[in-house]
Amino acid sequence: MISAFAFGGSGVAAKPLITAGLEPLHVTWLRVAGAALVMLPVAWRHRRLPLRRPALLAGFGLLAVAGVQACYFAALSRIPVGVALLIEYLAPALVLGWVRFVQRKPVTRAAAVGVVLAVGGLACVVEVWSGLRLDPVGLALALGAACCQVGYFVLSDHGSDGADAADPLGVIAYGLLIGAAVLTVVARPWEMDWPVLGGSAYLDGTRVPAVMLLVWIVLVATVLAYVTGVLSVRRLSPQVAGVVACLEAVIATVLAWVLLGEHLTVPQVVGGVVVLAGAFVAQSATPKTTSEATPKAPQAGRVGRPDEGSGGDAAPVRAGGAPMSGTASGGTTSDKSASGESASCESASGGDASRDRHG
Repeated sequence: MISAFAFGGSGVAAKPLITAGLEPLHVTWLRVAGAALVMLPVAWRHRRLPLRRPALLAGFGLLAVAGVQACYFAALSRIPVGVALLIEYLAPALVLGWVRFVQRKPVTRAAAVGVVLAVGGLACVVEVWSGLRLDPVGLALALGAACCQVGYFVLSDHGSDGADAADPLGVIAYGLLIGAAVLTVVARPWEMDWPVLGGSAYLDGTRVPAVMLLVWIVLVATVLAYVTGVLSVRRLSPQVAGVVACLEAVIATVLAWVLLGEHLTVPQVVGGVVVLAGAFVAQSATPKTTSEATPKAPQAGRVGRPDEGSGGDAAPVRAGGAPMSGTASGGTTSDKSASGESASCESASGGDASRDRHG
């Protein structure tokens, strides 16, 4: 619950900074670079990891960290926090699509029903009957964050395979470092309006020091979110941790209502409930059995908004926020979840917690 709260609070802290004059990419860079500095001691402890798993770390840094966070924060500048995060919850549905059509593994009927519910609820959230009154670019960016979350889940699964399984905290630390390096080139922080951080931002009319919002995003919505997400998965099953992570969307929406004055319409609220219900059903579905048993692989967690993983396996680290977004808002996948469960709704994040963990 701490991880879900931390990831859920990333959006409401980031949006005032964007409104105050910072570019979404600059806020993303500040978040990732700040968290990378905090996690440097962990990276040093796992300094041999880049030689063992370079492809895993590069993919995680590019998709689960840089991609999720950049898309999520850019979406926040155009659409409400709650809507952006709910769209990210299409990630579990997209993961099941990857499992079914790319990996060609069976999924359960309950998981398929969960996907249908999630997509139908999303249609209500974006009010498709009104001709998508929400900013189309903002919707596309939020969907991009969901797609990057898929890479996050898939890479988390690969990271926990075999005797050469990567330590989840090491993956998080190097993912943040690689993401920060990539975002430095893309965001060009030397062009940032740095004086904004010395001024104030507004939470629904209330002045708040901008630097305090940044500290919250780095320490709470990223570092704390990712670490507590990983620890929770070591004590809970991925299924239970994933269900608890669903609270991120609720927390983010409520915080945006209380602190930012963002209100959702009744159809959007109903759609949000259906999205979460679909994610719950998809994640809690029993794996589909086949006549030919396959070896059971270690369960993985999301390395970032990560809220999953067990033992020394790769655990979730969310986005946003998670990531992811936060995110959150977060989850993990394993060979078991690949058969029909998504260990997370979102997830980052640490990403993020994932997944900003988004947020």
